[in-house]
Amino acid sequence: MGEEGFSGTRAAAVVGISYRQLDYWARTDLVRPSLCDAAGSGSRRLYSYRDLLELRVIKSLLDAGIKLESVRKAFAYLRTQGDSDIASATLVISGSDVLLCDGDALIDIVKRGGQGVLNLLAIGSVKTDLDASLVELGNVAAAPLASAQAG
Repeated sequence: MGEEGFSGTRAAAVVGISYRQLDYWARTDLVRPSLCDAAGSGSRRLYSYRDLLELRVIKSLLDAGIKLESVRKAFAYLRTQGDSDIASATLVISGSDVLLCDGDALIDIVKRGGQGVLNLLAIGSVKTDLDASLVELGNVAAAPLASAQAG
């Protein structure tokens, strides 16, 4: 069975961004809707639960002061690690650097040097916040989607 999905308007509301920002991110290939992409005037994008999780992580990184260019590099790296579950990842934010905590190793996923304050972004906590937003906005039916996020 396929997921029901979230319209662009609903996805933007759940994630806490403007529709215009969501549209820009889709048009620039930061996060394309995985269930149904826009195919011309009047068509509707349809986002999956995993798409919402990625959007919320991106928003969290931007809110932490990471530049959009660095966020793009970080997500390009995360997407190449196809077997890893994004919800179990922990990102370490150091100034403009984004590192992935992989066991005992830190992997610089933006590939830039520098110093700064370290912040941790446990994506599992972002997932919990996203789930709470879905329930708060009346999408209680989305809870089963959490187990279907593997795709």
